[in-house]
Amino acid sequence: MMKMFPEGFLWGGAIAANQCEGAWKEGGKGPSVADVAKFADPQSQKDLLDIHKLTDIDDEAIAQALATDDETYYPKRHGIDFYHHYKEDIRLLAGMGFKVFRLSIAWSRIFPHGDEETPNEEGLQFYDDVFDECLKYGMQPLVTMSHYEPPLYLVTKYNGWYNRKLIDFFTHYVDVITKRYQDKVKYWLTFNEIDSIIRHPFMTGGLIESRFDPEQFEEVEYQAMHHQFVASALAVKITHQNIPDAKVGCMLTKVTFYPYTCKPEDVLEEREKMREIYCYSDTQVFGEYPQYLLTKYHNKGYHIVMSEEDLKIMKENPVDFISFSYYSSNCVAKDTSGLDVTTGNTTMAIKNPYLPSSQWGWQIDPIGLRISLIDLYDRYHKPLFVVENGLGAIDTIDENGEIQDDYRIDYLSEHIKQMGYAIHDDGVELMGYTTWAPIDLVSNSSNQMSKRYGFIYVDVDDYGHGSYKRMKKKSYDWYKQVIEHNGDNLFED
Repeated sequence: MMKMFPEGFLWGGAIAANQCEGAWKEGGKGPSVADVAKFADPQSQKDLLDIHKLTDIDDEAIAQALATDDETYYPKRHGIDFYHHYKEDIRLLAGMGFKVFRLSIAWSRIFPHGDEETPNEEGLQFYDDVFDECLKYGMQPLVTMSHYEPPLYLVTKYNGWYNRKLIDFFTHYVDVITKRYQDKVKYWLTFNEIDSIIRHPFMTGGLIESRFDPEQFEEVEYQAMHHQFVASALAVKITHQNIPDAKVGCMLTKVTFYPYTCKPEDVLEEREKMREIYCYSDTQVFGEYPQYLLTKYHNKGYHIVMSEEDLKIMKENPVDFISFSYYSSNCVAKDTSGLDVTTGNTTMAIKNPYLPSSQWGWQIDPIGLRISLIDLYDRYHKPLFVVENGLGAIDTIDENGEIQDDYRIDYLSEHIKQMGYAIHDDGVELMGYTTWAPIDLVSNSSNQMSKRYGFIYVDVDDYGHGSYKRMKKKSYDWYKQVIEHNGDNLFED
């Protein structure tokens, strides 16, 4: 049997506070953008994949949300109640042999408004308890500092990340949490999918689109993104100062694009699309804006305010590693007329005739993960970490009270194999792998519970009804075996 994965490979899973914790008004927590995200109940595949429509919120919608304590139509307010179930959940994850557990800190649990000087001790203590529980089982926390949940007050008062003041608010928060958890957390990520500010600006950047001139809104997004780049670089600096042996990574949405044909026009379109992915990691890894992005700003007449000091900070504080989510690949063409065009998980996409699709229309492409790993490692020569991957599906309990999710096992098996080939055959330095939502969570964008990724079923429906009881799926014992054998059992003849 070939040894495909290195000793010490970090196997685990990933969750986000805004999708799991609940307890939106407990422990001194303030409201975040996630707490005003309403259940969309999409009626068609087209509605389901309209990410921008599903996540765009205006001042009127915020006011309506804050006028009610409803948790039925605001499902992230209850999540899966990880806040009260974290000991049980971490014990279940440890039962699979997790080496690492990626989770996020809710910024508004530490600073309810986001701009306070003094943190909320009850919130800090909650994460002390969570990290202690992880370490009790030998599970290293991998902590995302900001994962789709800026404090709502920073949105309504300051216009989110468009306002430069958020850099100082964020770095104060980072200083507090890295000092507090310096002995408990050695792996950190700054912003989850920092590129997503272009796709869903409210959820990521705290931008209320209706407050801005529509013709200038893309420029607003890129200005907000610049502030996040500076804040991310400062977060790297602060973390290294407070925890000298810490590793700090960036995190991006990784989609592999294929040209639909070998026509040069389609190949060029693919290159342009890939640059839309790489510009975010290029900036954080190399510490400077790529020329093609600066050229885009110039050609569009955008004036992104950035000081020499900003650029110096970015250059002096690149990330230690690159982490990313990978779920699917897309095809692109210069001329899409007559082609089967749909909205993929990040952009308009052309259906690949050689790939199957999930129930949510995302095309399943394990080899695309290997291609992504090769491309990223060849480009950056820095360690990589796959921090999200998985299959969203509707799980059903059979007559024996079991969940036979062989489709999830098949999906993950093929993706893990491709990671093994990337390490063994292609020389990629891969730190670890955390599947998305090992415990079922409220999904992003549509805020559904019915789109499930996990090894552990949570008895909650789209409207928050259920016992919240946890239940192992068939994939639970399968992943346990994968970790126990360091992935090598998947390569047996």
